Amino acid sequence: MELYYSFSALIVLASIFAYLNHRFLKLPNTIGIMVIAIIVSIFLVLFGEAVLPRTFGHLNQLMNSIDFTEVLMGAMLNFLLFAGGIHINIDDLKEQFRPVLIFSTAGVVISTFIVGFGMFYLLPLVGVHLPFIYCLVFGALISPTDPVAVLSILKQAKVSKSLETKVAGESLFNDGMAVVVFTVVLQLAVGKEVDLGVESIGLLLMKEAGGGLLLGVLLGWVTSRLMREVDDYIISVLVTLSVVMGGYLIARQMHISGPLTMVAAGLFMGNFNVRFKMKSITQDYLIKFWELIDEILNAVLFLFIGFELLMIKDLNHFIIPGLIAILVVLAARFISIWGPSKFMSFRTRFSPQTIKVLFWGGIRGGVSIALAMSIPKSEYSNIILSITYCVVVFSIIVQGLTIAKVANPNKIAEEEGELESVALEDHK
Repeated sequence: MELYYSFSALIVLASIFAYLNHRFLKLPNTIGIMVIAIIVSIFLVLFGEAVLPRTFGHLNQLMNSIDFTEVLMGAMLNFLLFAGGIHINIDDLKEQFRPVLIFSTAGVVISTFIVGFGMFYLLPLVGVHLPFIYCLVFGALISPTDPVAVLSILKQAKVSKSLETKVAGESLFNDGMAVVVFTVVLQLAVGKEVDLGVESIGLLLMKEAGGGLLLGVLLGWVTSRLMREVDDYIISVLVTLSVVMGGYLIARQMHISGPLTMVAAGLFMGNFNVRFKMKSITQDYLIKFWELIDEILNAVLFLFIGFELLMIKDLNHFIIPGLIAILVVLAARFISIWGPSKFMSFRTRFSPQTIKVLFWGGIRGGVSIALAMSIPKSEYSNIILSITYCVVVFSIIVQGLTIAKVANPNKIAEEEGELESVALEDHK
């Protein structure tokens, strides 16, 4: 009953905020909901106990009763990633496989270390002393782009299919690498013995990421074959729901990546079901169902992010460190995109505009906050959570609202056309 009460309250608030945003702010739906939640949170933090003590108390109680890390990483993220994967064309992903793979693996590691070193040397300038290992923990949790935020906001920016696949593909697949890096560094931070050998970390990555992808493909193949025999939209919806919910339980029991399982299952089912000529009504219902699930959970998630402000103690003390973190994270993102793109340039050419969109489209979201909240309580956990929140809010609001302007479709098409001409000349 407590869970039902909490979820009901969140849905009611999300619907009210969505209505207010549609009528007055007219921002993209998810960003608007988060902005209103932040405004309400700031008001309650400043005046809540004096003006609206009961409302302040109820909201605090609601947020404290929900394990954000478990709700997002263990439930919502699975639905959102499956919904994201089901809409990606596998042929487009194959064409962009090389950049997606490198950005989602090497890019995450490069960014983690740049952020770690940057925070270690810059934070003491403003009186904040964070051990190097905890700076790396922050680097690991903030480096992966958030698939939910990216896919939600990317819908607003009209970019080329190849660029959209690069950005969306990276965000969907970088969770596996990020979780492994975060897990290893966090265990070192809390004093647990960790085998740092290449073989040990490689096996961990293979089990976490490879196992998740393999399980997702297996689930996708089995259920797609079943759906092929019974082409009914009600059964199709029930089957896809069972893949997400049952697949996560299996992945959890096997200690492999649930998010990557959902991505692989969504990709496989979304492409396989189209190829066997599913009835148009069945396909239409299935797509609309997952679009609706995607929109509802996105609204709740961004509401969560806005209200997380109520959970952070003394956030005002970390505004300056938060600004430093924003600059460091942006610099790390640029280097982690620009560096690998130069390495790949002899096979895959990147235009300046493409680099710009990949850089500015690296949006952080709820995944980073969830990982920050999973850090065991210590004298450093609140610092990390506070600066993570600053980076996420900046990323979603500033980068999210301006990515459509940065992504100039005409300029990208023009530059990509020039690069293709150069490539043809080189080939000759």
